[in-house]
Amino acid sequence: MRNAALVLGIIAGLWGMLVGFFGYGYTEFIAWFGEVPDIAEQVDHPGRIRSLGLIAPILAIAGGAMARSQAMLGGIFMILSAVGMFWAFGYGVFTMFPIAMAGLGGVLSIAAKQPDPY
Repeated sequence: MRNAALVLGIIAGLWGMLVGFFGYGYTEFIAWFGEVPDIAEQVDHPGRIRSLGLIAPILAIAGGAMARSQAMLGGIFMILSAVGMFWAFGYGVFTMFPIAMAGLGGVLSIAAKQPDPY
């Protein structure tokens, strides 16, 4: 289970990085060039998008990397990552997989009582 948590956390972090890059880029683009009514408008909380676009994927990657050695802490990091991505970006077509993968990886990592057999 720890190996599955490792893979899920790293994939969720990499996919979350793409979402974070585009979220950060969109908020910067609108702040720089201005809004276009009914086409491109600024989000309600650009600071939340920018900060969690960086922090949440890092938590998923770090949690996945720690899933084998420090399962409890790695699982907490992955669950915090899933919550952060959901809070920042919501649930949509591009966020459903990193949220689900980070959440499942966190649950699997916390549920693993002993190391996986090699």
